[in-house]
Amino acid sequence: MLIGVPRETWPGELRAALVPQNVKKLVSNGFEVSVETGLGDASGYPDAVYSDAGAKVETDRQALLERSDVVFRVRKPDAHEVTHLKSGSVHISFLDPFNEKALVDALAVQGVTAISMEMIPRTTLAQKMDALSSQANLAGYVTVIQAAHHCLKIFPMMMTPSGTIAPARVFVIGAGVAGLQAIATAKRLGARVEAFDTRPVVAEQVQSLGAKFVHIDLGDTGQTDQGYAKALTPEQQELQKEGQKKIISQSDVVITTAQLFGRPAPQIVSRDMVESMNPGSVVVDMAVETGGNVEGSVLDEIVVVNGVKIIGQGNLPSEVARNASDMYSNNLYNLIIDFWDGEGHNLDLSPDNEIIQGCVITRDGAIVNETIKNL
Repeated sequence: MLIGVPRETWPGELRAALVPQNVKKLVSNGFEVSVETGLGDASGYPDAVYSDAGAKVETDRQALLERSDVVFRVRKPDAHEVTHLKSGSVHISFLDPFNEKALVDALAVQGVTAISMEMIPRTTLAQKMDALSSQANLAGYVTVIQAAHHCLKIFPMMMTPSGTIAPARVFVIGAGVAGLQAIATAKRLGARVEAFDTRPVVAEQVQSLGAKFVHIDLGDTGQTDQGYAKALTPEQQELQKEGQKKIISQSDVVITTAQLFGRPAPQIVSRDMVESMNPGSVVVDMAVETGGNVEGSVLDEIVVVNGVKIIGQGNLPSEVARNASDMYSNNLYNLIIDFWDGEGHNLDLSPDNEIIQGCVITRDGAIVNETIKNL
């Protein structure tokens, strides 16, 4: 069975879907692996390292796609490339299936079994395949490094002959995977960290990292069975904004991580909140790619409001492309190897399996994922 890995062409995408150490493991399990030349250049893996690991390096992208039984990639395919995929092949990538109806339809028509990495269930069994979590971890780290770079204050407390410098105050909104990593990173750098989440159940995790959990009474909130925060009512959103106002005005750095799976991000930081911060402060909007949590944030731009920088950079994991590629490649390897029948040399993607039910979007010419089918 041939696994083909094309080079990413999405603007600014530096990650590779497969790294050499996983090439070696796949080959030892009976797979053939072909990669497009330049696949790992941006993440520090030249073609020679892939060759040494057992992959064939190819220059003809279209031929690679046409011959591959399984295609790995990070980003969703371009519409014109779907027609080059072999009928009956398996395509694995982030797909954004809630917002890409035409692409999902095209994959179904082409007879491709499309696996969406966003749709891997958040269960114990699927943890090692959970690419959303692995990439969010890195994104949380990157936001703090960016904030530290742009903030006019240092993060740690310092006692010097010239006087004592108070620690920077960091407020993290949202304590999911990315938020918890942001909290941990800011604490390691010595900041005073506060955090809020609509799910009171995460308070203990926040406190275990040394941060203060901010309690705002929003009434009944809770989380989905996948562990995601539920959407708030308009009334609850106003209560959240009121509860955050004072903390934001006193913060040197605000990091927002609130996203709703498959839906636009909620706006939770208004312009007047940004204006209440001291000049030289920084706001990092991690949700800018899905509409943004911060009024005035712009994708891939830094907007300055009354001396406060609003950072709206997208694709944060690409800022640490080496580690992001390693982790994503591990997720794909774990996914494929869990369903690989080494003796029969085939993939057993049985629809009875809970993980397969969650992440397979199209199969045998039809949309088979119940959630996407019923949109």
